Amino acid sequence: MTSTTPKKVRVPDLALMKQRGERIVMLTAYDATMARLLDRAGIDLLLVGDSLGNVIMGLDTTIPVTLDVMIHHTRAVARGANRALVVADMPFLTYQVSPEQATRNATRLFQEGGAAAVKLEGGRAVADTVRKLTAAGLPVMGHLGLTPQHVHRLGGMRQQARSESAAHELILDALALEDAGAFAIVLEAIPDTVAEAVTSQLKIPTIGIGAGSHCDGQVLVSYDVLGLFDTFAPPFAKQYAQLGQVIMRAAKDYANDVREGLFPKSTLSNQQTSDLAGRRGIPSLNDRAFEEHNGAGVPVR
Repeated sequence: MTSTTPKKVRVPDLALMKQRGERIVMLTAYDATMARLLDRAGIDLLLVGDSLGNVIMGLDTTIPVTLDVMIHHTRAVARGANRALVVADMPFLTYQVSPEQATRNATRLFQEGGAAAVKLEGGRAVADTVRKLTAAGLPVMGHLGLTPQHVHRLGGMRQQARSESAAHELILDALALEDAGAFAIVLEAIPDTVAEAVTSQLKIPTIGIGAGSHCDGQVLVSYDVLGLFDTFAPPFAKQYAQLGQVIMRAAKDYANDVREGLFPKSTLSNQQTSDLAGRRGIPSLNDRAFEEHNGAGVPVR
């Protein structure tokens, strides 16, 4: 089923999608090429996640990811996206100190990175910050449940809101974020029943990751979906392709062809090769005669 949202997804469209019962589709993206492909596939939102610390930078946690790194990757994704709404994660300690700090840093993600929205982790503790950002006209997505930037406090990457009291606290956090102006909330690694309760009590959409099927949408790390990241596979993720294996096979075939002298193959006839060998000097890509021998010439990136 294809989405019926407008050509360009805007923040208000997500609330309309929830009202119409249309499921929201979100994936992470970290570069222009992947963003372009996912955008063409009809993905509604592209999250420039600080998960790039894991899948791009090879880090164990997202905590070392800096604001400059996020701006760099957000700018690339924004260039590749046409229809999808680009959401950028605010990295660790770029918004927790004060609302003023958060506003300065979020502004950079919008102005320098080209983001259409930012996402930050936490509930009532960051509600004032969310309120300041939205009052300034900066769309904010919330994130509750398993919040990777709090991995040390949480004692690891484990399911949250498992007790009745913890579930109640999470619902209060979600309501506080909605009241503060958040336009959507990611619910990560919480029981299905808790996600269903939160989703039913909010007017804004919820987007689940490891939170069951009752959320208004779903998000996964694209590297998990495509089978590109083999260091760790979350139990809730589904692989729709094994591109890691495809890439390895292609790289091995290329290496074999180079080593066996099968690549590159000459496109010149024996007579043309002889003619070129007899000329003075080595022809360059800017040499008109060389281009004539090669047909249309060689495109330069």
